[in-house]
Amino acid sequence: MRGELRTMESMAKHTSWKAGGAARRFYRPADRQDLIEFLSSLDVDEKLEWVGLGSNLLVRDGGFDGTVIHSKGCLKDIDDVDATKFRAEAGVSCAVAARHAARQGLVGLEYFAGIPGTVGGALAMNAGAFNGETWNNVISVEMINHQGDVVEREPAEFDIHYRYVKRPLQHEWFLSATFQLEKGDAGKAQAQIRQLLDKRAASQPIGEASCGSTFKNPQGDHAARLIEAAGLKGYCMGNACISTKHANFLINQGGATATQIEALADYVEERVYAYSGIRLEREFHVIGDRLKESGHVS
Repeated sequence: MRGELRTMESMAKHTSWKAGGAARRFYRPADRQDLIEFLSSLDVDEKLEWVGLGSNLLVRDGGFDGTVIHSKGCLKDIDDVDATKFRAEAGVSCAVAARHAARQGLVGLEYFAGIPGTVGGALAMNAGAFNGETWNNVISVEMINHQGDVVEREPAEFDIHYRYVKRPLQHEWFLSATFQLEKGDAGKAQAQIRQLLDKRAASQPIGEASCGSTFKNPQGDHAARLIEAAGLKGYCMGNACISTKHANFLINQGGATATQIEALADYVEERVYAYSGIRLEREFHVIGDRLKESGHVS
């Protein structure tokens, strides 16, 4: 293998919440071919988790007993297919993809700059921002399986909804996506990105350790409104706190454990349901094991 393999790697260094336990194995592939070769070498029952920028992911304090594939810094190629299409690998950040499109005079992907993750992560959850959703602009994806086989699939093969994507096969992961957009004015597209990012900075706690939006917006309502109405804006458990700037952001103010973050999310769900009768659904994904009682973090 030409990539970098680590053992017992702290996932607090690789998630936007800056908390959590260690991965038993952690692999950063050198490139696409190296990833194919690495996957083909694994045992068929090895547990896998893909991590890009580590947003929307909480790794429990007991750690992850499997292999993490880290795409940040690799799987970062962007290729123009034709005048209105480009292909981006899974490790490309959403902001980079949005800016690439704008520079080419392609419009319709400006909202992508407001998603704090990678193309792979955005595909996996149909991430969105500013009324745009990832799969609205995707015409095909490449998937890779546990054996390193690559297959191209179309959106019709997936079950796609608001912040939800079900893959045709469970043990396939996103390797790249081809986006189709419309030709437009490059300068206006770049200006639109700047305006959207300014709007995001004014309304969200940018720069603080969070997963982005913690809960999905219920139909016809907003999670932030419900959380604030339940009296939870600014509420803390240890150093895990609900942001005072935007109530749908759960912040690690420094030193919060994954246990505290998960407990606060549980508490928010309970309080909002008791107040409104609405059950909030999480946007973030939880992996790993809880600490055993003897090692419990309070």
